[in-house]
Order: sequence, then structure tokens, then C-alpha cells
Amino acid sequence: MELNEKDLEILEVKGISQEKLAEELQMLADGFPYLAIEAPATPGNGISVLTPQMEEQAAGMWEEYLSKGGKVLKMVPASGAASRMFKDLFSFANGKKDKPDNDFMKKFFDEIEEFAFFPELNFVCLQLYGLSIASLVKEKRYKDVVKALINKEGLNYGQLPKALLRFHKVPGTSRTAIEEHMAEGAQYAAGKDGKVRVHFTVSEDHLPLVNMKFEEMKSRIEHIYGVELELSTSVQKPSTDTVAANLDGTPYRENGGLFFRPGGHGALIENLNDLDADVIFIKNIDNVVPDARREDTLTYKRIIGGVLVGVKQKANEYCEILAKGTPDDEKLAEMLDFLRKVLCITHDNADSMNADEKAAYIFGKLNRPFRVCGMVKNEGEPGGGPFLAYNPDGTVSPQILESTQIDPKNKEAQKMLKESTHFNPVDLVVSTKDYKGNKFNLPDFVDKATGFISQKSREGVEIKALELPGLWNGAMSDWNTVLVEVPVSTFNPVKTVNDLLRPAHQ
Repeated sequence: MELNEKDLEILEVKGISQEKLAEELQMLADGFPYLAIEAPATPGNGISVLTPQMEEQAAGMWEEYLSKGGKVLKMVPASGAASRMFKDLFSFANGKKDKPDNDFMKKFFDEIEEFAFFPELNFVCLQLYGLSIASLVKEKRYKDVVKALINKEGLNYGQLPKALLRFHKVPGTSRTAIEEHMAEGAQYAAGKDGKVRVHFTVSEDHLPLVNMKFEEMKSRIEHIYGVELELSTSVQKPSTDTVAANLDGTPYRENGGLFFRPGGHGALIENLNDLDADVIFIKNIDNVVPDARREDTLTYKRIIGGVLVGVKQKANEYCEILAKGTPDDEKLAEMLDFLRKVLCITHDNADSMNADEKAAYIFGKLNRPFRVCGMVKNEGEPGGGPFLAYNPDGTVSPQILESTQIDPKNKEAQKMLKESTHFNPVDLVVSTKDYKGNKFNLPDFVDKATGFISQKSREGVEIKALELPGLWNGAMSDWNTVLVEVPVSTFNPVKTVNDLLRPAHQ
């Protein structure tokens, strides 16, 4: 493909090589293979269901780890505006109907005083229109209320990131999502030094606002929880943007140059790679609850943290033995047992390998990044979840898959999808260092064949968009994965504004 001057300029600004561009165009042309799965991961077959005694032991290990000075960080992917959260409100504001005519909008107005942002919205309505929300509703000026919430001249909630939206009421005031994540971190991730380190990935546009909010609330949260807060931020790297193509596979151009889109949350593997901590918790920005509803969340954060510490310690111990030479058959059998029973990794030929081959195989599997993922029982949530999947090296291991990665025409695979009992709430704790304490280079563990292609509309033109392997899907494909059942009470996402009316957010 011939590149023009503008193309070359765009590549240079973004830090994308011509080789990477060619690779992406090839992916858009060829598509991606579906993943071969052996079975859905279920309790006792890929997902661990801990007994109360095991939970107590894991929580104890976590507290001990913190008391010994373990370096902990919490990472919150918080990029992008919350426009999807207000999709129904945008439709109403731009539509022909002047009063709420569906259940969603009726609920929004019936319970408007229950939103944490209500006092601020009421004040903005007084500023903009000289009338309170109650008066505007009385005059049937519903659209004005909605516009005051989502538009720039009002609270601008339609363009702000979820991190900066007022999620919950607290006595005398309210808290944004960023404040709640800081508060949550203070309750399970404070190190021996009393510091709570939280990292937010944000879009460049929102960086100043996030920093301002942090400075505003820092001393208040520190005083309440008796900790010291440390905030760090990063933006999605331009070099992780992916090229768009026309439906016939040729590059899509705008203003004479190649057009690139953000490559999805899989791009954040680069941001994670830049972080330096022994243990990193990862949780989405919108899955956070107020103090009064947080007990289960805190309990299970400590539990999955303790599980990670335990399995990582055992893996490190085995790696140190293997690094000194091939151990005896009994020790090798014990290590294989750990791979199979704890990490749920199987290999048909493992038992027939000679001692040196077994040692090399075990070491290769153990000396990798680790993650422990909370799994919630599926109560009708859409999308994929945990499966036992085949890897390129012939092994089978736990993976988190999206439903788009499973062949819709393969009846056996679709049957397994239907039999799946759990889904992924994005509740992870990870270790990104080897047994010697050196950081892994995380992009080395990405399975590039697990991206996918979506169709988007761009200014009236249908284009093919390349999504990178998802952060907790293909971007962590070659990691060790331990799946642990956690209660549904720990999963309270805010996908629409009305989700803030659910009991968990009140």
C-alpha cells in the first residue's frame, strides 16, 4: 500500500510504525479466528468456591502481606466521556416528545430527588431558567431539566467522565465516583506506611479536571480514613490507536489522511505495564458503592488479594527450585499437581515428558504474570465470561472470553456458551513481576489473534474498526489465571443514569 505525505506525518505523530500499520490492515482483511474452548469454567471445574475457613485464611494472608510492607496499587480504567450513560436522556432532549413517554424517563423524573446530583442540578436550573426543578416540572419543561444536566451550559454530565459524576449521597454532601474509589482503596489497600496509591487512566481532555477534583477532596478522604492518598494518572497512548478500513478492506481516509481510532480497553495493557507495584487491583470506574453498602466488596477484595499472595508465593518457591536444576520426580509431580489443581492448566502430554522437559514446561508456566479474578453468578447479564480454552501451545487454561470470540455457527461451542454459569465483573488483582521481583514486559503476553473487528458508522460511512485484544481477555491471555466465585453484591455497575437509583447506590 502506498502512503502519502499526510499518512507518514500521522504515523510519526502517533508513534506507529509502517510495519504495525501493515499488520493491522492485514488483520482487518483476514479477520480473527474463533477460540477453541473445552468447557465453560464452572464451580469445581475452573472456578474455585472458597469455604468460610479458606476465605478467613486468605483474608488473613492479605492483612499479613500489608503488615509486612507489601507494595499495593489500585488501577481504575476511567477513560472516556459518560455519554452512553445518558443515551436515553439525549434521545429525549433531541426528540419530538415534550414529556416523558417511556418507563425510563418516567422513572428518571419520578425519582429525580434521589440522585446525588439533584441539589447541584437544582441550583443550575435556578441559574439558567430562574426556576427550580419542581417549578420546571410543574410547567412541563422536562426538556429544560434534562438539558441542564447533560449540556455544556449546565452540568455537562453528557461529556464529563464517569469519574467526575456525583454518584452517591453522604451526610451533608455527595461523592463522585473518583472519591468513592479513593475511599474504597483506603479501606483495603493502605500499605504499612498508611499510603493508598490509586492510578486512573483518563482521557487527556479530562486530566486537568481529575487532578483538580483530587486536590479538592484529598484532605477530606484522608481525614475520614486516616490514610495518605497518592494519585497517579495516565492517558491511552496514541501508539495504541488502530487504523480504520472501508468495508472492502482498503484504508479509510479523512481529509486525505489515514484515520485511526482508540483501540479499546486492550490498549491499557501498555498503561498497566508502566506501573510499578507488587500487587495491583483492577476495577472499573462505575462499579463502586457508598460506605454503607461496601462491606462485601471490602471482604472479597481482601480475600482475592490473599489468594493472589498465596499462589504467587508458592509459584515463586517452585521457580526458585527449578532455576537451580531439575528436581526429583516426586517434586515434579507435586508441581504438576499445582498447575492442574490450583491454576487449572492441563497438557495431554505432560505426563509422558522426561524430567528435564517437565521442569522446563512447569517453569515456563509458573514464571508468568498472575491474576486472580472474581467471578459472579450469571443472572442474565449479556456477554461472555470464564471458559477453559485451548492455547496455541496445546495446553488448556482458564480464560475470560467475550461472546464474540466464540463461533456462532459451532453448535458445541454455543452449547458451552449457554451452559456458562458465571460472568466477568472486572474484579481482578494481579502480579506483574517474576519470581526474582523483576517486572515482566506485559505486551509479550498478549495473544494478538484475539482481537476483533466491529462495524461503526463514521459521518454516514460504514467502516471496519479494529479492537485490540481486550485488557482482561486476550491482553492477559498468556497469564496464570485463578478464578474465584464472589457474591453478586460486589458487582454494582452504573451503565445508565437510572442505575444510580438502585438500592446499592442509595
